[in-house]
Amino acid sequence: MAAYMITSTLRRVLLVAKHASFQSRCCVASSRVQYSTVYDSNEKTFDKILIANRGEIACRVMKTCKKMGIKTVAVHSDVDASAVHVKMADEAVCVGPAPTNKSYLNMDAIMDAIRKTGSQAVHPGYGFLSENKEFAKRLVSYPVMIKASAGGGGKGMRIAWNDDETREGFRLSSQEAASSFGDDRLLIEKFVDNPRHIEIQVLADKHGNALWLNERECSIQRRNQKVVEEAPSTFLDPETRRAMGEQAVQLAKAVQYSSAGTVEFLVDSNKNFYFLEMNTRLQVEHPITECITGLDLVQQMIRVAKGFPLLHKQEDIPINGWAIESRVYAEDPYKSFGLPSIGRLSQYQEPIHLPKVRVDSGIQEGSDISIYYDPMISKLVTYGATRAEALQRMEAALDNYVIRGVTHNIPLLREIITHPRFISGDITTNFLPEEYPEGFKGHQLTSEGRRELVATAAALYVSAQLRSQRFLGNLRVSTTPQEQRQWELCVELEKGSHTVAVSRSGSTFTVEVDGVTVEVSGEWNLASALLPVTINRTPRVLQCLSRDAGGDITLQYLGTQFKVRVLSQLVSTLSAHMPEKVPEDTSSILRSPMPGSVVAVSVKPGDVVAEGQEICVIEAMKMQNSLIAAKAAKVKSVHCKAGETVGEGDLLVQLE
Repeated sequence: MAAYMITSTLRRVLLVAKHASFQSRCCVASSRVQYSTVYDSNEKTFDKILIANRGEIACRVMKTCKKMGIKTVAVHSDVDASAVHVKMADEAVCVGPAPTNKSYLNMDAIMDAIRKTGSQAVHPGYGFLSENKEFAKRLVSYPVMIKASAGGGGKGMRIAWNDDETREGFRLSSQEAASSFGDDRLLIEKFVDNPRHIEIQVLADKHGNALWLNERECSIQRRNQKVVEEAPSTFLDPETRRAMGEQAVQLAKAVQYSSAGTVEFLVDSNKNFYFLEMNTRLQVEHPITECITGLDLVQQMIRVAKGFPLLHKQEDIPINGWAIESRVYAEDPYKSFGLPSIGRLSQYQEPIHLPKVRVDSGIQEGSDISIYYDPMISKLVTYGATRAEALQRMEAALDNYVIRGVTHNIPLLREIITHPRFISGDITTNFLPEEYPEGFKGHQLTSEGRRELVATAAALYVSAQLRSQRFLGNLRVSTTPQEQRQWELCVELEKGSHTVAVSRSGSTFTVEVDGVTVEVSGEWNLASALLPVTINRTPRVLQCLSRDAGGDITLQYLGTQFKVRVLSQLVSTLSAHMPEKVPEDTSSILRSPMPGSVVAVSVKPGDVVAEGQEICVIEAMKMQNSLIAAKAAKVKSVHCKAGETVGEGDLLVQLE
């Protein structure tokens, strides 16, 4: 009899070498062999199995499941509602009327029963669906996760939802794995949709001692790489935390592990947790564990390596306060939540002047971000007595973080930590694609936010105008009777135009925007990278990224950069007569979306390509990106070849 096993855990993995084939697998046992079995109650297999059969074989399977401590689910037709196998089971589900093709052979109904009951495995018995290849395929089915066996950091990882995506993912992931880790072997495992990613920090010595240092919530991810982490998790209760910690310690002891390590789990909505992998190293996000426990993990690793025993016992490990880490990257968050950006840090100021802020970085002003290495700029960590306090400090730290010369992901980070769903703790690994299905678009201005930004831009423009009229504190033109104190302006923002009236009293500007009064005050130090202001009694920190004599100003407001144009009423009237620039037709050209190296070019001049067909592959920071045709057309010219380095915006291929 065959047993088709499905499981929502990621413990059953298939190690796939290059050119390996994909196949369904089943466990076969012979009922003709006499044997004696010892049932180990401590041996963990499945919590619940559905028996997709009836009669004596269903009863036979249930007897063994009962001895093994496994709950059973029976399926039955309406006429079998009182059958013996239905009474033996812990649960029963009717899958249709008497005809077998409408009940015991009804795959859709049986699959629905599996989902509704939360069954982790299916035993088909014999007959019915026991040798049905299609049924087996639906139980060992997509989606699957393809990942580098030697990997980390999201490199060499892809989700495949069908055969074509599996072949494509296998090709790209194996190439990334070889490039990043010198090992192209891959793991193919069942993909658990919509889980949380929660990990346990462990610490073990060479004397048989091991501790778990609480958990880290790492569910906010893009391309399977963590973006924002926090400790502890809002989701875990003390019992689940203890169970996860104890199992993580058991694993460390079982392999005689000594050092700091991390056991990663996927956790479903019912707080069931499934082993993912163990990272036998220091994790990127280790600082948040240090914040809430008071332990220096690097120090502990060095002590353990020297042979010293651990100084602490499990009851000594606290959860003091809350810590949040944002990974600051040189990436463009508007392109697939973050494609790499390169360049030199022309200006760089970390917000370490703020309380309870930690910045772990290896760069400084003038450092180069290249295509050859990971684009991380720093790990920004904030700590507070409560989660709300830690989040408020993170918001302030992101607003005060000055990064010039490269595109960065601060706009995305700030939107995440201020998102109502994140604040409530209602997150999964699908947070980003669920909340931004069309991609990240930056902060979306409310009516109040728009007025705040327009008013601040107008006040900044007037302040700059007043400064230009003075030299060494005196008016440049001595015949001017007095300074101007009122201005009529037009402010253009996001394709909208606002009539603005500005009046000034000292360092405070009263700005009327579309009939609503906004009061803005500040020091208006135009030489500073930061622009701290108070808007209607609410303190804010903006950044003026650029400003020219024509009234074009770029402001970073609530994390996002906004281009604003401030004009006098006369200039605004005249600019309406200027011709508009015709936008470039981008459907016929393929430009590189990021700096990187060309791995492969799949077309040549004269080739006819279909919409969505791969044109070339660009590698940046060890991540390979397949670029496709935007329309069906003939290739007119190719401007790149494998091995070449290209910059962002470089022309790669032109179509007719």
